[in-house]
Amino acid sequence: MDIFGSNVFNDVVMKERLPKATYKALKQTIDAGQSLDPAIADIVATAMKDWAIEKGATHFTHWFQPLTGITAEKHDAFISPTADGKAIMEFSGKELIKGEPDASSFPSGGLRATFEARGYTAWDCTSPAFVKDDSLYIPTAFCSYTGEALDKKTPLLRSMEALSKQAIRVLRALGNTTANKVITTVGPEQEYFLVDKKLYDLRKDLIFTGRTLFGAMAPKGQELEDHYFGSIKERVSAFMKELDAELWKLGVNAKTKHNEVAPAQHEIAPIFSTTNIATDHNQLMMDVMKKVALRHDLVCLLHEKPFAGINGSGKHNNWSMGTDDGLNLLEPGNTPHDNVQFLVFLCAVIKAVDEYAELLRVSAANAGNDHRLGANEAPPAIISIFVGDQLQDILGQLENGGAQSSKGGGQMEIGVTTLPALPKDATDRNRTSPFAFTGNKFEFRMVPSAGSIAGPNFILNTIVAEVLDEVAGRLEKASNADAEVKAILKEYVTKHKRVVFNGNGYSDEWVVEAEKRGLPNIKTTVEATKALIAPKNIAVMEKYGVLSKVEMESRYEVSLENYIKTINIEALTMIEIAKRQILPAVIYFATNVADSINSIKATGVAADVTAQTELLTEVSSLTAALKNNIAVLEKAVEKAANAHGDTYDQAALFRFDVFEKMAALREVADALETLVDADVWPMPTYGDLLFNI
Repeated sequence: MDIFGSNVFNDVVMKERLPKATYKALKQTIDAGQSLDPAIADIVATAMKDWAIEKGATHFTHWFQPLTGITAEKHDAFISPTADGKAIMEFSGKELIKGEPDASSFPSGGLRATFEARGYTAWDCTSPAFVKDDSLYIPTAFCSYTGEALDKKTPLLRSMEALSKQAIRVLRALGNTTANKVITTVGPEQEYFLVDKKLYDLRKDLIFTGRTLFGAMAPKGQELEDHYFGSIKERVSAFMKELDAELWKLGVNAKTKHNEVAPAQHEIAPIFSTTNIATDHNQLMMDVMKKVALRHDLVCLLHEKPFAGINGSGKHNNWSMGTDDGLNLLEPGNTPHDNVQFLVFLCAVIKAVDEYAELLRVSAANAGNDHRLGANEAPPAIISIFVGDQLQDILGQLENGGAQSSKGGGQMEIGVTTLPALPKDATDRNRTSPFAFTGNKFEFRMVPSAGSIAGPNFILNTIVAEVLDEVAGRLEKASNADAEVKAILKEYVTKHKRVVFNGNGYSDEWVVEAEKRGLPNIKTTVEATKALIAPKNIAVMEKYGVLSKVEMESRYEVSLENYIKTINIEALTMIEIAKRQILPAVIYFATNVADSINSIKATGVAADVTAQTELLTEVSSLTAALKNNIAVLEKAVEKAANAHGDTYDQAALFRFDVFEKMAALREVADALETLVDADVWPMPTYGDLLFNI
């Protein structure tokens, strides 16, 4: 309790340090969404500066989230020279409200050119400032000189306002007169790997790309299922303890920590918070994880698939909606069948997910996640919703005209008299579902571990706002609201039940069944990006002011460009490692084997050298294949890199030509790893990396 939030300019600090009128005005902006009064900015800035200096800060920075997927910051000192050759510490309201970074140096998808450099950062007062590394961090939005959003936070904030507006309309139509604002909340679970820093430094692929581009499976993987929830190793535990402390100081509600399924894999999960704050906190969490790991001579890997053959990492995005007076709109209650408010919001989400599945899919797409989605470790690339047995039964009743009953969870008797009877949930869980209802929230399980949660959440907020807008319009016009609610629920369930699936999402049968239902199965990031420029999707984003047509098109270009750059870097790294490390090592090994054969023969003693000869033949054959595959990959990279014209076509070349040839090169190299002397192999193996902490 002494350290939690100690480095955050939170509500307690504001109440202590701001004049009552200033505090009240700022709270009206934060809580009620009223416009920020510029007149209070100087007062807030002075209080913020004094507090930060007391915490050891010498600089301030506008902290923002450009389309790189990570955060950006430029630090300016509080110091200001005086006429007598000394200095004072100053921070103005103008400096608090607005910053001016170079907009042309960040991805913009064509919105900004090199000669058009001006961009602005604007203070997001709804997310509290904090002190870290001797600087005052001020969360901000980032836009261009011409007003377009160049970041991930701006559309998120816009989407939150859009959903709140439409949800309040629905609540009013249903008779709720107390709520004034609807807030979306998120609790993002974060998976990651830890590897030894000394071994990491010997792997150029990890350094340049965040994942291993080569590596044969170790004798042991995750097949014994002994790592999941297992005893945490002392070195890892020390890292986790320091990580918790650092995050708590920053007000991040780090709650849960445990070993994950794969060896060297772990998870940290916070308590949910308002979506934009949760987004800021997740970005903070990923940054702090990396820094704390280094203090323990570890490296934190956030890539979605750092190791082939074992589970990769995801980020489960637990999303819900609640009112400003404390009501969870996705809470079923004890009798969900007659909880009209819950059923309306539940069915609105079902309709939104079905109609905009392609948008949700692209929100979870990146080059790293392409290794996971559809494999038996992560949700399939097909968007579907798990609701469980109880809600499935209720949906069936709604389709037939109205729900009259619901199956309760009851009590579970374990069969041991000394153990208590446990309250049983109304339904089981389904870890194969990409979008699962888990009691009072939806868990979007496809989100990539290294990515920002802003994209998935602004899309989710916007598409649900669209459906709530439709619901509100119908209820406001209806002469009989109860009858209209019943008609809406029946219609939505009937039209959109195809997206509800409670079975095994890993099964081949589901792929066939999903195709019959007409559900999209978009397997790659390149193909998924098309959703960003589909007229229907542009229309819904423009309708609610979340992103304009040009802003959507810019994100399409940025996504493709990022994919191209990622695969290009991976391919060039593979070529360098293969040519300069693996190939010399295997030639050296083959030479040693040949020398040993010749030495034995030179003795004149009759000896069987069949084993050595067969080994030499196999290694030589694979070495020739390695050399050939290097040349093939080099040509493919050159062709793709020099391709002109449409960005999509170039990205497709990298995905369906370069990427496939990378896999062929890896297959040969990994086969050689299993034959070459361990002392000769030029890099740490999977066994070294995964089991050496």
